[in-house]
Amino acid sequence: MDFQIAPHAGFCFGVKMAIQKGEELVRAGHVPLATLGPLIHNPQEVKRLESLGIYARETFEEIRENTVLIRTHGVAPSVYEEAEKRGLELYDCTCPFVKKIHRIVEEKSAEGYEIIIIGNEGHPEVEGIRGWASTPAIVVESHEQAEKITIDRDKKVCIVSQTTFNYRKFQELVEIFTKKGYDVSVANTICNATEVRQKEAREIADEADVMIVIGGAHSSNSRKLYEICAKECENTHFIQTLEDLHLDLPKSVELVGITAGASTPNKIIEEVQNYVRINF
Repeated sequence: MDFQIAPHAGFCFGVKMAIQKGEELVRAGHVPLATLGPLIHNPQEVKRLESLGIYARETFEEIRENTVLIRTHGVAPSVYEEAEKRGLELYDCTCPFVKKIHRIVEEKSAEGYEIIIIGNEGHPEVEGIRGWASTPAIVVESHEQAEKITIDRDKKVCIVSQTTFNYRKFQELVEIFTKKGYDVSVANTICNATEVRQKEAREIADEADVMIVIGGAHSSNSRKLYEICAKECENTHFIQTLEDLHLDLPKSVELVGITAGASTPNKIIEEVQNYVRINF
């Protein structure tokens, strides 16, 4: 039996940057410090950061620290304003690709465009993006929702995407709005790392007899990888750590594929890789 690991599995640029910033602040003596919500969507890494003195707080009322990191998913302008009112020292770890969406939404909504965000309702990245629109933004994540939406024909429409959304599904949803005849401006804001990761996962899953996807339970990009792999490979497993992996592989299995979300530490990927290598 052989196994194949997706070349771009694991931490993306934005996640690496945020973690490095947090560790720099710890070394500089800015401890304890807080993040408003988990810095990234991986409980094991969040726990490791906590051991360094970086604590995830859900609300401003819970924050007792003077220094606060803005999470990779980004936040609405109101969060910056509230932090300033409270006299907190802010360090912005918003992913640069998310920042780009904030700028687009802010500019286009000011120009009178109706904003449509293709992404997962309630996800912190989507909520942050929504906050940069000067008028209410519409969030769409399914074909059914897209079909039901009607917009004033006099309005121009700007469509953006959550950075970790399924690329093919994004294209399909955009096509629905285009066919309705709206004056549509499309900004494909799915980050390049997401596109590459999804492409790799699809190609490996298409060849594999078994596919393992590693990621946090609340990680949007990891869930998307699982959805993509499950369509190509029936025997696809979604796990957070090696402890979640319970494989009983028949001798007919020739290839096991492994991929991981953008917030999955290399340590966990290596543990799964070594387990598969040694035991099968």
